[in-house]
Amino acid sequence: MTLDKTIESALQNSITYSEYRDLVASQVEHKKTSGDNQSEALINYTMLNNRRMKRWDKTVKINEEVVLDIKKFDGKLTWLVLTESWCGDAAHVIPVLNKIAELNNNIKLKLVFRDDHLELMDQFLTHGGRSIPKVIVIEENSNEVIDSYGPRPSTATKMVNDYKKQHGTLTPKFKEDLQRWYNKDKGQTVISDILKTLNL
Repeated sequence: MTLDKTIESALQNSITYSEYRDLVASQVEHKKTSGDNQSEALINYTMLNNRRMKRWDKTVKINEEVVLDIKKFDGKLTWLVLTESWCGDAAHVIPVLNKIAELNNNIKLKLVFRDDHLELMDQFLTHGGRSIPKVIVIEENSNEVIDSYGPRPSTATKMVNDYKKQHGTLTPKFKEDLQRWYNKDKGQTVISDILKTLNL
């Protein structure tokens, strides 16, 4: 799929990870969240996610062997990520993507807010839903979308699908279990999933 105007427009409006982190920190300071829905619940999630990202920025570790593989990657990619600051999965996934992108100048991480780019989001639905974070993998030389990733790491996706199949909907208890899984996994499944998209 070659880049259409929707993606080009999103790229022009995109921000870097450090700009995203500053923006989320500012939202927390002003008791706001991203998007039109400024409910107390979403504002609280944004506060929580700011703390999560701060923690992952400090603690995500990438195995030395994997670091060498990522540094050797010689393709040129842009990871365009659809996100919102209230999204729990995004707070766990995006800091890991940033750690990987920091290791190789050929990988650019760009972020846009989903609700500002619904036309783009609707090209990358998950089972018909606007699930985030969604990573659109763009190959720079050909200007083609070559892959997409998300909204969750592969193991978490299986957990969610299995639970939904059995119970129909995700309960608060399950969501707590999922957060515990993220904390225990420490970003390692995102790393191994992303290595597959890089063919490493």
